[in-house]
Order: sequence, then structure tokens, then C-alpha cells
Amino acid sequence: MSQSNNIEVIEKRLWKAADTLRANSELASNEYFLPVMGLIFLRHAYSRFLSVRDDIMANLPRRGGKTRALTKEDFSQKSAIFLDDKAQFDYLITLTDADDRGEAIIQAMESIERDYTNLKGQLPKQEYRNIPGDVLKILLNSLSPDELKTASGDIFGRIYEYFLTQFADQGAHDGGEFFTPVSLVQMIVNVLEPDHGKIFDPACGSGGMFVQSAHFMERHQHNPNELTFYGNEKNKTTTRLAKMNLAVHGLEGNIAGGVLTYYDDPHTDLMGNVDFVMANPPFNVDEVDAQKIKNDKVRLPFGLPGVNKKKKVSNANYLWIQYFYSYLNDGGRAGFVMSSQASSAGRDEAKVRQQLIKTGHVDVMMDIRSNFFYTRTVPCQLWFLNKAKPTHLEKKVLMIDARNVYRKVTRKIYDFTPEQLQNLTAIVWLHRGQEERFIHLVQHYIDQTLLATLHCDTAPDLKTHPMPDCVKAMGKLHKAMLPFLSYLDTSLGNEGAHVELAKTVKTAITKLQKEWPAFQKLGKNLQKTWKPEQYNTAKKLNRFTRETGELHQLSMQSRELVEHLAHTSKQAIRLIDLCEKELKAKKHSLWDNATINGNRNISLKKAVEIYRQEATEQLRQVRYFQQQVHWLLSRFPDGKFQDVEGLVRRVDIADIEKADWSLTPGQYVGVAPEVLDEDFDFAATMQEIHAELAELNLEAADLAKKINQNFEALDI
Repeated sequence: MSQSNNIEVIEKRLWKAADTLRANSELASNEYFLPVMGLIFLRHAYSRFLSVRDDIMANLPRRGGKTRALTKEDFSQKSAIFLDDKAQFDYLITLTDADDRGEAIIQAMESIERDYTNLKGQLPKQEYRNIPGDVLKILLNSLSPDELKTASGDIFGRIYEYFLTQFADQGAHDGGEFFTPVSLVQMIVNVLEPDHGKIFDPACGSGGMFVQSAHFMERHQHNPNELTFYGNEKNKTTTRLAKMNLAVHGLEGNIAGGVLTYYDDPHTDLMGNVDFVMANPPFNVDEVDAQKIKNDKVRLPFGLPGVNKKKKVSNANYLWIQYFYSYLNDGGRAGFVMSSQASSAGRDEAKVRQQLIKTGHVDVMMDIRSNFFYTRTVPCQLWFLNKAKPTHLEKKVLMIDARNVYRKVTRKIYDFTPEQLQNLTAIVWLHRGQEERFIHLVQHYIDQTLLATLHCDTAPDLKTHPMPDCVKAMGKLHKAMLPFLSYLDTSLGNEGAHVELAKTVKTAITKLQKEWPAFQKLGKNLQKTWKPEQYNTAKKLNRFTRETGELHQLSMQSRELVEHLAHTSKQAIRLIDLCEKELKAKKHSLWDNATINGNRNISLKKAVEIYRQEATEQLRQVRYFQQQVHWLLSRFPDGKFQDVEGLVRRVDIADIEKADWSLTPGQYVGVAPEVLDEDFDFAATMQEIHAELAELNLEAADLAKKINQNFEALDI
């Protein structure tokens, strides 16, 4: 199983364990998320601590034969938290039933707060006194499975985000307002590229904008501590989550809690001085007191939007938009999530929007389809402002309709894949005239396509050979069945039920043994031909991918191999079942049961399925990355910006004026032409439908259980 799939399994298992708190503590369902997140915080902090400790210790100065002790500053430079011995997760794991686990966790939290004054009073502590020791033991052990001890990458960062997502999905806190889906945050960060200065989020929730900005800096080999973070958050509990989220990533920020941004401005010194504003404000708020804010000319440079008879602002969307704009310095950029209603709202809101557009600082508008949020199904838009647009783009706005770009995670949740994020970002690069970045991305996808081809032969860990092992195992499986099949042919002739199925299996394996070498040969030829430094223009890349057609051919062969592997495996299993269940093969001496079904060693039948899954995963990577190449070059064949029907259009402000100052991308880009999907993956689609059905069945079962419990409670 791949690490990504393995982590998905672990995440769900950890969540299930953590969810036991609702049934085994005095905490209400809307309270238990904080102590759970506190333990995730400790485990994540420990994971980051371990990841940098050895490197720090190797470089500590020595004096008189003694190495200097570790300090907080050593870890801050590595974006991690320093942990005392008794605040380290492995210590908490070793506690026995005779120890007070709740008190030990509280002491761990207090030691961190002593070292990090910005966390003083923010970490959960007293809540652990309401949780039985045996429940804490389960939770602690569940957060330290063996699989995670050898996992690479920022795995606990992902788990931390997963838990935030789950609590948002459950509506455990303010209907999930504290969490902005990672996909949307990453999209904002990709477009803004926050690489310096002050970052402000006046509706910061759990601090996701800050964390993703830090990740951006890390990806570009910069120190995240070069950024300075400021935020407002109305809910004090969510403020604690934000500070924990920053701290666990080794970051510090000035987060003002209990702040209602409409009426309070704890960061007055930031006005006009912020480099980047990033936010996901609450949508369509309609109860803001107009009398309290009507004189705020600094933060509302374009005036109040509509005010109703009760002297309330009818919709606060354009208050937020003006706040974001007013905090920017002369070179500042803003990116934020906004209700889809805002881009074409009429009356006084349209007047505010008109003034904003006329500044020339509206940079990019992006339509996002519904189901990206965890607690709401509404579509949204991403707005991007830029006070330092180049002269030739001052009167232009880039309109992107990304509603047809998405990945279906579950029946209710969609997001962007990392490659979809990159591809949409590449459109912005071309708009800005950064063609070389577009070229490098296409080259990267070709590299990944050919690398995945190599990995079909030898997997990244260099311990497995997915396709050779699979083909070899299928051949062995067929060979193990042959003596019994030959006996059946002799005794039953052509009348046996096995005859056609046996022919199908033999033909399929023979075909597979020919197709795999052909795929290998094509892959090796392409690897010899591919020289990135020579294919350094869109025209040359198109020649490599289209004129020869070999990259597409490689992709199609990978798809056919996936289908053929599934077909061969399925037919072989059918043949085994037929022989064993109907023809009593296990009772016959010619049936090699030890090889087929295993004795002490793993069965060949199971081995074939394991190898097939590994090979399929690698083969699909070949297809997947080639598709990214095709997606980019089919839309931008010259490697330069151009309007693409149904996807993107660069619009003049004059055209926006004619459209009543609407900023809705779908109004400008048109409808994408219907394209026959030669890539339609029937098997993947059926798996998706099956997953949806399984999810619906679980929901139905839960509902039936609740109905039954309620009925029993009636006591009639």
C-alpha cells in the first residue's frame, strides 16, 4: 500500500479512536474537539521536534569537550517547537495506570506555555481532568501507531489538518467556520506567492492561511520566519486553535482574539502597511450596525454598501472586501474567498464594486464549484487584488472559471489535486508573462511520466518490481493450475465448464507477457529521446509529445495494461473458484494447493493481487502525468497566454463596465465545448459509485440505529 493510501487509513483509525471521547467523558460533543486537538498538537509538535533534533545536535558548538544544551532558539530556526523531556509524546506513552495521565498532559502543556509566551493560557489543560485515564491511554496510544514511526514527510501536519477538517465536517465548532479547505488556501497562496513581509488575516479562524504561507516559503527554500503574521478572530476558542496551529509549525503571530472586525481594529498600525491580505470571511452577514461604522472612512474608502430600514448593512461582503483593500500597502496583494453572490450584486454593492474596479487593482477572479466546503454546499469565488499590477495589465482582469476543475473526494466533498492547483496557477503565470515557469511545469510533468514508467519496472523503494513481479506471479499461478486443467481436458474433453475460462486465462497471460515488454521498450526509447534542456519551448515540447505521438501512446498502453491486469486477475480467480468449488480440485493430487492458496508462505493467489495493485498504481501514474501535459499544451500550445473558451479570458475594464460591473468569470469565459472523453475510466467510475453507495449505506445504517434507539426510548 502506498504511503498516501496508508495515511488515509491511519487518519480514519485515529479519528475513530478520538471520537470515543464523546461516549467516555463528561465533555459535550461541541467541547471534546479541543482536548483532542491538544493531543494532536503534542504529537505533531513531537514529530517536528524529532525531525530536526539530530541535525541541530550535529551542529551544536562544543566547549571543553561538552556540547551546548539544546535551546528554544535552535528549534525556532527549524520551524519546530522545543520540548522538555516530560512534554515529549514518547514519555506520555510510557505512563502506567498508576500515573495520573491527565495531570501529566497538563504539565506538558504548561511547560510549553512557559517557553512560548504567545501560547500562555491558550493550550487545553483543565479539560483533561474530565477524561478518564483509560480513555486518555487509548487516545495516546492511537496517536502513535508503528506505521507513523517510519513515515516520511510532514505526516502529522496532514493528520492535524485532517482532524480540523473532520471537526469542521461535524460542525463541532461554529458550523465549521474555523477551517478553510486546504485546497482553497493553497490556491490563494499559489497566486499571491507571499514571500516577504507582513501577512494579515482579519478573519483568521484556525490560521490555515499563515501555515500554508509558511509551507510556500519552505518549498522555495526560504525561512518562514521571514514572514510576520497578524490576525483577528472573533471566537476565543478558535483563537486558541490558531495559536496552536502556528506554534506546532514553529511560527509566531500576533493573533487578536475576541475581535469583531466590523467594529474593532486592534491592528491600526497595519493600515496601509500590509504586504499580503489573505482571508475567508463569513459570507452574507446582514446584521452589522451601520451607525457604528459609517464614519470609518479609512477602512471603507468606497463607502457603505446597502443599509436597510433597521440601519443595518444589508450584506457585509463589501465591508470585508474594502477592509482587505485598505490594509494593503502600495505594492500589496490580497487573496480571499467570497460568496458567489458578491461578484454581481446590484445597487449600492455594485457602486462599491465599480469604484474598486476603476482603481485597476482587481487582478484575478476565479469561480469555484460547490462542495469545496465541509459544512456548506454553496459555490464560491476567489478574489485577488494587486496594487502593483504592471502597466499593461492595469485595465485588465483575468477571469478563470474553474468549476469544471476538481477532484471528487467523497460524495459530499470536492477539492483540487496538487496538479490541478499547479495547472490553474500556470494560467496566472502566463497572464503575467512568466512563460518560462509554464515550460518548466510541462517539463516536470514529462519527467514524472517517464519516472513513473521506470517505477513500473522498479518501484521507488528499490525492493519491488511491480510489473515484472505481477507478470511472473500470474505465469506461476497459471503453471500451478495446468496439471489439473490437463487432467480435466483428458477426463472431460471439451465439455467441461472450465474449458472456455481456461482458454481465456491462458490467452490473457500470454498477451500480458507480450504487452509488458512492448511498454518497456517504448518507455526506454522515450527516456533516451527526452532531453529537457533541448525541449525548452512550447513548440519543441509539442513536437516531443504530439508529432511523435509516443508519449500519448505510452499513456494509452499504460491504461490498456491496467485494464488487462484487472481482466487477467479476475478471470484467473474465477477459474480457481470454479475448479475448487465445482470441480473439487482441492481433493485432487494434481491441484497444487500449497502454491495456489499457500501453506506457511503467502498464497500465490494473494501475491498476484498484491502485485497487481502495486503495478496498477504505478501504471496509472504514467497516464495521470501525461494527462497533465496534454491539459496544458492543448489549451496553451504556444506556451503563451490566450483566451480559452469555457476556462479563461482576459477582460478589459471597458467590457466589465458594459456588463454592469459584474466580476463573475462565468459571464465572460463562455461555455467549454463538449469533448469526447477518450480517457473515461469505467473501472474508476464504478469504484467511485461503489464508494458513494457504501457511504450512503453507512449513513442509512446510522439513521436506522438512531430511529430504533429513539423508538425504544418511548418505552411503549
